[in-house]
This record gives sequence, C-alpha cells and structure tokens, in this order.
Amino acid sequence: MIISGKELSAKLKAEMAAEVATFGEKYGRVPHLVVILVGEDPGSVSYVTGKAKASAEVGIRNTTIRKPETISEAELLGIIAELNADAEVDGILVQLPLPKHIDEDKVIEAIDKAKDVDGFHPLNVAALWQKQPCTLPCTPKGIIKMLKAAGVGIAGKEAVVIGRSNIVGLPVSKLLLDENATVTMTHSRTRNLPEVTRRADILVVAIGRPKFVTADMVREGAVVIDVGVNRDPETGKLCGDVDFAAVEPKASVITPVPGGVGPMTICCLMENTIECFLRRMGRK
Repeated sequence: MIISGKELSAKLKAEMAAEVATFGEKYGRVPHLVVILVGEDPGSVSYVTGKAKASAEVGIRNTTIRKPETISEAELLGIIAELNADAEVDGILVQLPLPKHIDEDKVIEAIDKAKDVDGFHPLNVAALWQKQPCTLPCTPKGIIKMLKAAGVGIAGKEAVVIGRSNIVGLPVSKLLLDENATVTMTHSRTRNLPEVTRRADILVVAIGRPKFVTADMVREGAVVIDVGVNRDPETGKLCGDVDFAAVEPKASVITPVPGGVGPMTICCLMENTIECFLRRMGRK
C-alpha cells in the first residue's frame, strides 16, 4: 500500500479550514504565520511558496519576509525581535539553511518559544524529550500521523531510523519511542547497516542520499517511510532516500517521493500555527 501524504494532508487541511473559519467570530482574527526567507536557494523558495499556498487553503494569514543573502545576523535577529513583540503574530518560521555567516542556532534560539512553529527552539526540544507539552517538529509529527492513518500499529514494533539530525532523525525516534516502539537509531558509522535495517517492522529513512535504501535492506512486509528529497543523479527527477521501484514490492506500506512525507510536513506546520494561536488566545 502506498500512503499518499498529498491525499491525507488535503483531508486534514479541509478540517483545519473549517475550524479556522470560526475564529474570526470567536477571537476577532485568524492565526498569522510569518516566514522569513533569506537568499534565493531554489529548494527554500519552493518550500516557502508551498507554505504560503497551504496557509491560503487553511485560511491562515501568511506573511513572507524576503531578505537578500547578504543580510547581517544582527539585522535578522532584529526582525525576529520585532515579530516576537508583535501581538498580531502567532507563528515565526525562519527557512533553513541560512547563509554561512549567520549562526542558525542563535537565530532559532531568538524566536519566542510560544511562536516557534517549527518546534526547533531548545526549550521545545527539551520539552519533547521530557514528555512536557510542546510544539512538535513538523516532519516527525507528520510521520506519526501517516502511520496512524494507514492503520500501522506502532506499539511493540521494531522501528529503525536511518539518520540522526535534529530536524528528523532524533525527534522521530523519540515520537516512535513515545508510541512504545523499540527504536534503533542508525547513521553513517553504523556497522552492518543492512543487517540492522532488515530487522525493522517500521523503517524511517532521513539521510539525504538518493535511492540509498535498496531491496536487500528491507524485510518482507516492512513499513517504509522515506523522508529524503533528492535529485536522481541519472534522470534529474525528484527521488527519495529509498529506491522506490525496488523496495515497493516488498513493503506492506511505503511513502512515495514526491507526494509522501513532504505534504504532511507543511500540513503539520499549519496545525502548529493554529496550536500556537489557540495557546496565545487562551492566555489572554
């Protein structure tokens, strides 16, 4: 079975749109997401466009602040400080990666934790690991939603995650653990990786290497979640970290690239923006 993130996200966005439609009357305004884009990285530009489109579908107000690659760190931090202080802004997202001369950690830390829709602020990350209420990172949150929508039981299963990034690998491992999976984290230094991945009932791949996972690395009937977005070196087309054509016949459930995890990430960003808005409204 192929899980279409596109279809699932369309359903969830329609539900969110119905909810947001009631906010004008209840709260006097709708949630407001501000996205900061530095430079013209083609991947980043396309993500930011996708976020604006999803906001329009859900009825969220979206502002995109575009700045040249030459912006100083101080100026960027100044913009964030203004947005933190703006009562009409509910969510702030700085599109990564940033140019080399800007310290990403410093920028993420500067965002008000209550407006951190990406879930990357150190205090949100700490809360995730301590099982405290927090904003969950969008991609891992989307992955769990996809597994549940496909009827995949997570409790008691062997889950293997390839990749240990702060954005996907680490948080998705924690969310799988919270769902009572037995989780193994693997990475570039793991010995006998195919031996480890063949044990997986659920395999999550997030390393950014085109078609890295081949059929011999996957056991019959496994659930395969492909987070990678790469260009196939042979065809130039978008492809994932999994060799889809080879692995799909063996997998019981698999996500495609494009149209799999990507749309769910943006969908969860919309959900996080609504959550931040409602928490702020509840505090007034």
